[in-house]
Amino acid sequence: MTKNKSTSKFPVWGWIILAVVLVAGASFFLTNNNTGGVQALAKEVTPEQASQFQTDGALLLDVRESDEWSAGHIPGATLIPLGDLPSRLNEVPKDKKIVVVCRSGNRSASGRDILLNAGYPQVTSMGGGMKLWTTAGLPVVTGP
Repeated sequence: MTKNKSTSKFPVWGWIILAVVLVAGASFFLTNNNTGGVQALAKEVTPEQASQFQTDGALLLDVRESDEWSAGHIPGATLIPLGDLPSRLNEVPKDKKIVVVCRSGNRSASGRDILLNAGYPQVTSMGGGMKLWTTAGLPVVTGP
């Protein structure tokens, strides 16, 4: 008794088609990353990268407290303290890249995650915060 070979084996061309579909699907998923076709940003950027993002039109969002802001902040940045961010999301544009900034990088990571979880597609945080920004010699202004 012989087995019918067409039913005992998956054809080679079937494996090839399956492989192509899986690779294309994985590529599509990784490229789109559920952001409507917008490439997600790295979780963290350097102060120099943050400065370049700002030059290119990104919003720098400072999540420190008012007294920290007054002591020194990035020119052109926007202040929304981390504790206020969830209730003030309507003040943050979804159509811009956003770099979240704090003193050392811890609160900015939390702010980044709040925005990502709220559906903001292009958000990152600045590693090292204002400490590293000033060490890099980048501009700082004081006052309200």
